[in-house]
Amino acid sequence: MSAIEVIERFRNPPPVVPVIRFDGVIAPRQWRGAMSLASHAAALDRAFRMKRAVAVAIIVNSPGGSPVQSSLLYRRIRQLAEEKRLPVFAFAEDVAASGGYWLVLAGDEIYADETSILGSIGVVSSGFGFTRLIDRIGIERRLHTAGENKSLLDPFLPESDRDLARLSALQQDMHAAFKEHVKRRRVGKIDAGDETLFSGEVMTGRAALAKGLIDGVGDLRAVIRARFGDRVRLVPVASERRRRWPFARPQRGVDVERLGFVADLAGWLEARLLWARFGL
Repeated sequence: MSAIEVIERFRNPPPVVPVIRFDGVIAPRQWRGAMSLASHAAALDRAFRMKRAVAVAIIVNSPGGSPVQSSLLYRRIRQLAEEKRLPVFAFAEDVAASGGYWLVLAGDEIYADETSILGSIGVVSSGFGFTRLIDRIGIERRLHTAGENKSLLDPFLPESDRDLARLSALQQDMHAAFKEHVKRRRVGKIDAGDETLFSGEVMTGRAALAKGLIDGVGDLRAVIRARFGDRVRLVPVASERRRRWPFARPQRGVDVERLGFVADLAGWLEARLLWARFGL
């Protein structure tokens, strides 16, 4: 770089676009690899405070997870975008489904690859039942509650029609909130009366574009350079991920590292189940 170019760069610095990655399962428990408001709040603050920022880019690669954490992350991004008056560009990578799509809606403009997987606008609940197992090995289940609805879907009790009806009511309420969120953020871009959008179906980036769930097919570098010029600087902003089990404290007779490993293993298994739904 010549002296003249250095002086010009100093006098006329290039625009900056901070980039934050949201990669993994969205969950309140901070096992290794999970993301939540706690793991990304500081990074978001740094990104929106960055000097010469003309926009903020978020990259989402998530099969979903906690609807609450998805909503909290979305709200924090929109709050900062409004406070700093900066547009947000969202990019879906392999998957932005369920809570991942909820999060990607924080973008004023949303882009994906043609083969990205998006959508899954619905609510799912899964678990295991152990009633036959405890009968087989001779364990007596003892459960005492104050409040007739405290044992909803206890895995050691048989499912009841009443419990299933209560669960369905909860899911329908959460699904309605998800649908309202999509309609509000994609107003004028989707057919709000098209119920197939809200069936829980997943689709490719090409199909999502045709349905109005995204604004275009493209990658981070190409889209940002086309919008802000070839001189624009993309600046990664790292999030904070805890590597140890957050609730473990050194205690006599307690192997903290082993507890951390068990928590990480449980988190990894849950994450693998979520990713496996999309063939990844």
